Amino acid sequence: MGNNHSSSRQTHPSREQHIGVDTNTNHNHPTPVSHVNLRYHKYQPSLTKSVSSYETISSESPVWPPHNHRLNDSRSSPKLTVYAPLTPSISRQDPEARAYSAFLKSFPEYQSTWILDTLRRADFSRLDRTGETYVDYMGGAQHPESLVRIHSSFLNESVMGNTHSVSNSSMLSSHCADEAREAVLSFFQAPPGYTVIFTANATGALKLVGESYPFTTDSSYILGADSHNSVHGIRQYASSRGAEVHYIPSTSTGGFIVSTAKNVLRQHRPRNARSLFALTGLSNISNAKNPLSILKFASSLGYNTLLDAAALAPSSVISLSETPVDAMAISFYKMFGYPTGVGALIIKESFLETLERPWFAGGSVNVVQVPGSIVTRANNLHEQFEDGTINFMTLPAITDGLRFLSAYLPFLPLRLSCLSHYLVTSLSRLRHDSTGTPVVKILSRLPSRRLKSIGEQADCGSTISLIFLSPSGTMLPNSFIENTAVSHNISLRTGCMCNPGGAAALLGIEDQMEQLYPGVTLKDFECVVGRELGVVRISLGLASNFQDVWKVLTFVSSLADTSTRQALWNTWTNVPVGQAM
Repeated sequence: MGNNHSSSRQTHPSREQHIGVDTNTNHNHPTPVSHVNLRYHKYQPSLTKSVSSYETISSESPVWPPHNHRLNDSRSSPKLTVYAPLTPSISRQDPEARAYSAFLKSFPEYQSTWILDTLRRADFSRLDRTGETYVDYMGGAQHPESLVRIHSSFLNESVMGNTHSVSNSSMLSSHCADEAREAVLSFFQAPPGYTVIFTANATGALKLVGESYPFTTDSSYILGADSHNSVHGIRQYASSRGAEVHYIPSTSTGGFIVSTAKNVLRQHRPRNARSLFALTGLSNISNAKNPLSILKFASSLGYNTLLDAAALAPSSVISLSETPVDAMAISFYKMFGYPTGVGALIIKESFLETLERPWFAGGSVNVVQVPGSIVTRANNLHEQFEDGTINFMTLPAITDGLRFLSAYLPFLPLRLSCLSHYLVTSLSRLRHDSTGTPVVKILSRLPSRRLKSIGEQADCGSTISLIFLSPSGTMLPNSFIENTAVSHNISLRTGCMCNPGGAAALLGIEDQMEQLYPGVTLKDFECVVGRELGVVRISLGLASNFQDVWKVLTFVSSLADTSTRQALWNTWTNVPVGQAM
């Protein structure tokens, strides 16, 4: 009937095993990376020698794509061992090695992120073993193999039980849950007054706020058009209670103009009722990173503030001390790949106290009168919002995953900046052999500056949304691109990415969006537009390296070749050989 479990702490020897960090550090305060004792040192190469070996391969900067280079099967493409010495006589015949040498000369700062190449070999070797080129990090991060091993070892050595008890197994689970909450608060530099509610994912965290927020007929819900459907979905709760919903329009490359956002917020500022402003930290389709400073502005006007950080958290430093948002939603699988099925709402306790749950369930109550109407909520505030039993078996992996990511996050923005700039520049240069017209059109936001040193933060993400063009300039079907990419072992994403506002802005179909009617289907919408809806999305992340980018470029380059493209098209459509597109 209630939650009469103990919150007492219980130490457990196996929980002192941590991934890639000094085991003497405190769980609650991740060690600064300069003090981290990485366990991957046995893989560490001789950086100076290896780089010089690459640089002696060729003094020229090869033009992309390499002449007469054709893509047949990515599994047979040359393998590049990053920072491993190469034999010059052999390497000069390797387009990938020559391109990498030129890349290092153009982006020398990339070499300062060599520790991520070591990480790639130590924790993501399956990518090279399987020959899969994974460029869908916005959809989900790849899990580090050591995180799974450590967690598996802990589970094999531990007896864990439902947290709603006082048994030894339950106390261990409760301790691990408390430890995970503290790790989350520490990772995001949350000041006192915040708590953590574990959910199934970021969507579940956003839903908690939407269903519990005290909207009234005098309230407003403000959000950007370039937002995930989980943010748009809150408008259903707002509208059902009579609140007004107002959108901040998107630019043609996603995100919003700050002055426009401020005008919308001023125009609908709270007066007689509470109002909510939801900000998308980083768009999952347009690559636009909205300034977190707008949250402080909204708060100064009286809004409650909600940050969707699902796309932002995996590669950006977020400090709740500097940006004290009322609530923030995250998904851990997007940050470090494992476990899936666990997210969190990081929320001010003072804000949480004002939310009103529309129902109750096991785990969220202390006493329930049956028959009757009396309900006493659980003693701990966060438990009132965690329905049923939390995913206690996976929470220890959250603690280790955050410690893992904290060790490598400082290096990530610089590496992704180098790779993204190179990829965008190379894609933009590709031309069809028959007409000289572009092979792709990049639609997403491009970075305004190139990072030069570790610790800098980028002004946008590492996602590239684009469409592929035929020699005549018409859009090639996304389904053709996706199917062809799969045949070459490339994991990318196509579609609208559950972000219809951002997709409409990028594709220039906002007018058609306004003409939609109740009951419309995706097929109906595509008939109106006259083509498949959506984009091709390429997104980089923690395990990305030059080889991944090279394979993507080689794949796209193959579509510039008339005969190769025709053969791929015939395979996709089952058209007899010899019949043209």
